[in-house]
This record gives sequence, structure tokens and C-alpha cells, in this order.
Amino acid sequence: MKKGYWVVAYHTVGDEATMKHYGELAGAALAPFAARVLVSPRSDVTALEAGLKQMTVVVEFDSYADALAAYESADYKKALTALGPGVERDFRITEGA
Repeated sequence: MKKGYWVVAYHTVGDEATMKHYGELAGAALAPFAARVLVSPRSDVTALEAGLKQMTVVVEFDSYADALAAYESADYKKALTALGPGVERDFRITEGA
């Protein structure tokens, strides 16, 4: 079974309190899906070619189905509301090779 991944690039981030609150809620929401953060929001980013230097997060799941289910879960939907309208992201769910 192929793994699933969330790949998230933040165009605009919220204030420190907003991002911390979201992180706490998202972490709790993803725990039942055995999600593993491979790239932390605090990781350095080097932008090349047409890339933009943005906060980037990569989360790994045991399967693509788990990655989809985690995003659709009620607990993750609650975490999303914590971001509010001030956060803009490029969010992709992808199947591993």
C-alpha cells in the first residue's frame, strides 16, 4: 500500500498565538491517523527556480486513504477554523511513489 502525504506551503501565516492553537488542535486531530511530521513548520526552506520561500510542512500517513480521511475528519475541521481568514495555504494531498 502506498503512503499518503500532506504537502502544505503557507503563503500567509497567522500570528504566533493563532499558529500555536492550530498546531495543538491539528496534532490532536492527526494522532488517531498515526500521522508523522516529516518537515516541520520551523524547517529552513531554500527556494529554487520558480519556488517561493514559504513555511512548508510535510506530513506522512500510512496510506493515501488515511491522508484523505484525516483531512475530512471532524477534529481536523475544527483545527482549520482556528486558522481563521488570515492564513492562506497551498494544501495538497498526494500518494507516495
